[in-house]
Amino acid sequence: MRDHGGNIDAAIACHGGTDWIDLSTGINRRPYPVPALPESVWHGLPTRQAQNTLVSVAAQAWGADPNLAGLALGGAQAAIQLLPHVLHAKTGRACVLAPSYNEHAACLRAAGWNVCDSPCPKEMAGADLAVLVNPNNPDGRCWPRDTLLALAQQVGFLVVDESFADVTPRLSLLPCGSGASNLLILRSFGKFYGLAGLRLGFAFGARPVIARLADMAGPWPVSGGAIAVGGRALADVQWARAMRAQLSKDALRADGLARKAGWTCLGGTDLFRLYHTDSATDARDHLAKYQIWSRIFPYSRHWLRLGLPGPETEWDRLEHALTSA
Repeated sequence: MRDHGGNIDAAIACHGGTDWIDLSTGINRRPYPVPALPESVWHGLPTRQAQNTLVSVAAQAWGADPNLAGLALGGAQAAIQLLPHVLHAKTGRACVLAPSYNEHAACLRAAGWNVCDSPCPKEMAGADLAVLVNPNNPDGRCWPRDTLLALAQQVGFLVVDESFADVTPRLSLLPCGSGASNLLILRSFGKFYGLAGLRLGFAFGARPVIARLADMAGPWPVSGGAIAVGGRALADVQWARAMRAQLSKDALRADGLARKAGWTCLGGTDLFRLYHTDSATDARDHLAKYQIWSRIFPYSRHWLRLGLPGPETEWDRLEHALTSA
């Protein structure tokens, strides 16, 4: 099993209790309010028209170039799983940004790709495939559009995972990526909108690549519920604008509490923060005493990633835990 956040069952098994606040992911804990849905959403198979409409709504919400084709999937993870098998070159040398979301490298290795870790985009030049997350998880590193479009000209194929880009729209390649036929852009719905259980994500790219991805995903890659809720949320531009402002304030608030505990902010996004601690394991276990679950990493003794609380009661508990450290 690969190491991930969101493993609240492991927290319960180790520390007991039931009233946990899961801050081990970057999933927004101020979720979009789920509307009441008609029963027809659950009774019938999703139509092709409904799926296409959802992609159009997402493209408009994110300002995508109209020349990019898009596909709705069961989360960005679904695209990550299929990607190694979609490219014309089924295997080759893949450079993956590291450290980053570990599923990218793991899925490529499982499919037979020769994967090397790369610390930055300039080290990826010449690869058959380059993969990076922008902004990156867990450290929040970002790269401007020009840098990534230049990289696309230096590699066989480029995948940019924008799962956390809702809080930094200026980074997205969606408005300007149609000129690169070897580019695939992934987006997550569940993180910013706080509805990860809906399992909804998107892939955008050149039409031949998206067509191959669609063939592998099958005729019903997303549920009727995901189409209905996702379409409503993505069209709610005012909610997104207000949420970005709220999360920006929340990130600063979390950093202030962390400083009181003696932690140093190393980066992150407005959906999660990364802190340097004396001992990440000790810091995680201390928070666990207050039934707050956080994320540590096997490659660092000091890094602890913390999502942002939502309701004020969660902030109160986090403040109490950090000031008691």
